Amino acid sequence: MEVLQSKVIFPTRGETGEFFTANHLTEEEQMISQMVSQFVDEDILPYLEQIEQHDYHLIRELFKAAGELGLMGVEVPEDYGGLELGKKMSGIIAEKMGYAASFSVAFNIHSGVGLLPYVYYGTDEQKQTFIPKLVSGEWIGAYALTEPNAGSDALAARTKATWDDAKQSWILNGEKQWITNAHIAQVFVVFANTDEGMTAFIVTRDQEGVSIGPEEKKLGIKGSSTATLILDGVTVPSEHILGTVGKGHYIALNILNVARLKLAFSNIGMAKQAFELAIQYGKEREQFSTKLVDFPLIQEKIAEMAIDIYGAESMAYYTAGLLEQVTDPNNLSNYAMDCAMNKVACSEMLHHVVDEALQIHGGYGFMEEYAISRMYRDARINRIFEGTNEINRLTIVKAFFKRYQQKERIEKVEGSERQSQFINASIHILNKILEEMPIMDRSAQDKHQDQLRVLADLLTDIYRMKAVFYRAQYVKSPDSIHQWMTTAICEQGFQRVVTASNELIAALEIEDNVREELFIAVKNIDIPMFHNLFLIKRKIAKYMIAIGKYKT
Repeated sequence: MEVLQSKVIFPTRGETGEFFTANHLTEEEQMISQMVSQFVDEDILPYLEQIEQHDYHLIRELFKAAGELGLMGVEVPEDYGGLELGKKMSGIIAEKMGYAASFSVAFNIHSGVGLLPYVYYGTDEQKQTFIPKLVSGEWIGAYALTEPNAGSDALAARTKATWDDAKQSWILNGEKQWITNAHIAQVFVVFANTDEGMTAFIVTRDQEGVSIGPEEKKLGIKGSSTATLILDGVTVPSEHILGTVGKGHYIALNILNVARLKLAFSNIGMAKQAFELAIQYGKEREQFSTKLVDFPLIQEKIAEMAIDIYGAESMAYYTAGLLEQVTDPNNLSNYAMDCAMNKVACSEMLHHVVDEALQIHGGYGFMEEYAISRMYRDARINRIFEGTNEINRLTIVKAFFKRYQQKERIEKVEGSERQSQFINASIHILNKILEEMPIMDRSAQDKHQDQLRVLADLLTDIYRMKAVFYRAQYVKSPDSIHQWMTTAICEQGFQRVVTASNELIAALEIEDNVREELFIAVKNIDIPMFHNLFLIKRKIAKYMIAIGKYKT
């Protein structure tokens, strides 16, 4: 029986005490993880230059190789050629593929939004026709939603589907912009407006009226194919409608939730790769007769990068555990907040990690012969992909208010650890604000987007703190890298919560005496003494430097 929702807004241990972490992989998960790493190292990275030059034949062969390994069928039922291993395993593969530069973009689009609409919404005939080819890599999939005048506002799309009685088919006209895999895909999930509303159609590359524009010249991810899909009187039979006419927006939004989590895992992988390059360079490079990694300022950078990765990793694995329970795709919308938080947190974590990794490289990081320069360019798109981070922040708050109105609980954590006290103090502050903050309608949300951005970040900080706290408890190691990470994340997170809450309190439309009481309540909240985070960060840095990469 599917658990529709935990009825708890932020991470919790759960009734069984189980908790998905990157530290507890089964033997099968470890084996597949190592297999993907080997595939990336041996079959993709040596040919990165050809991939960046759009060697379509090579890219298609790599997809077939990935298909032979079963990498694209992890979330697909066995009846259609998949492995049916779930969201956690899908996340592990996406993370390891995050090392594969722009090929990872093509792979994630194909195995995510290019494939899952058939799994979740296809008829049995559609599944039998398309899924085996997509799982094997014989065909490559793409997802066509964005248009020149409809980016974040996808529902403003102008691509039109008109019913033709004579042909007993739909006629599609319009253009879809920035379509990943455009030049290598054999099949597209295309969203078009009908009189009944947005509808999802299956369109194949060889249909009359389908054409592809030239490759876009991009800042980064140069090896992924990105072009315009042009639809000029394309005839599509009713059998190639995904889901229901007029209900395509449900497909678009639910699939985006899954895509955001998959992107988060990919960002984690890329961040770990950049982190490893930074440590390697820092160990080799000397200035003032001292290795870079021995300077306290560089150690601080290394520690903060590792802390960021740990927090993102904890959130993503926890959310994968939630989605693992979902059997009805229509219930994916229940986790819009969780997936949007992961998308924002992980893409911004990646931005920070890659930026600091380049900084550690110094001037060499600005040179094309060093991989970190390409990674810096490649990382930038992730704050735009799958809905901009601005849109995702608004999604976080909108979804939070919906769940809060449904009386879902904001549970405090149990325990006497200092970490738990900082988490509970943060939740106490949030509850105080929510008592005075009205639930905003759409008009009010549009008017106060700047305030909602602050609230979204506050909510994400609490989500992150709880995820790392339960992860550390699950690992059960009192003086370890997990405890150091959790201490740093909870104490720094609490300080951000205080700053955010003061900004929100100042903006609330309430009486000044009530505002003053709130300020005083935040100022006087009972918290334990802060740790010396400088010492904890040095411990974290030395731990990572000794290993030579991110590992917990």
